[in-house]
Amino acid sequence: MRTTDDQRRQAEDRIQAAMDRLLRGEIPPGGRCDLKTLAAQAGVNRTGFYPKAGRPGPFQHLAEEFSRRRDLLQGAGTIPDPREAQIARLKEEVSGLRERLAERDTKVEELTDFRQRAISQLAAQHLEIERLRQQLAGGSHQQVTHLPRPRHTTTIGPC
Repeated sequence: MRTTDDQRRQAEDRIQAAMDRLLRGEIPPGGRCDLKTLAAQAGVNRTGFYPKAGRPGPFQHLAEEFSRRRDLLQGAGTIPDPREAQIARLKEEVSGLRERLAERDTKVEELTDFRQRAISQLAAQHLEIERLRQQLAGGSHQQVTHLPRPRHTTTIGPC
């Protein structure tokens, strides 16, 4: 059964109305801002949006208009599909988290290097203290010069 001109015009009107709703962001649950949802909302078969046997589909011009308008909105930063907006937001968030993770990795690496240097310095100081203690205990304290004790004087000022 062939569609009449009146039926085609009514279908085009339903497609235009559904197109306007979708581009305003009125996306049905489980739907997207795409041709499949457009066809479902308009009550038409989505094959009408695609060419057949070398000739354009009956609603191909509307599919092209829908895609063009959607791309313009997305280019202007207005994304009519809330899921696409959520995906864009999540991608941006992931990018920020990756940057923070890289900064933290760098900081952890710096702190690990600092810790290793500090442990090495403490170990070297400990060995030097042990060597000096052994030297002092071994009777080599004759080589140690004792400094005179300071006399009791009254300190003036903060020192």
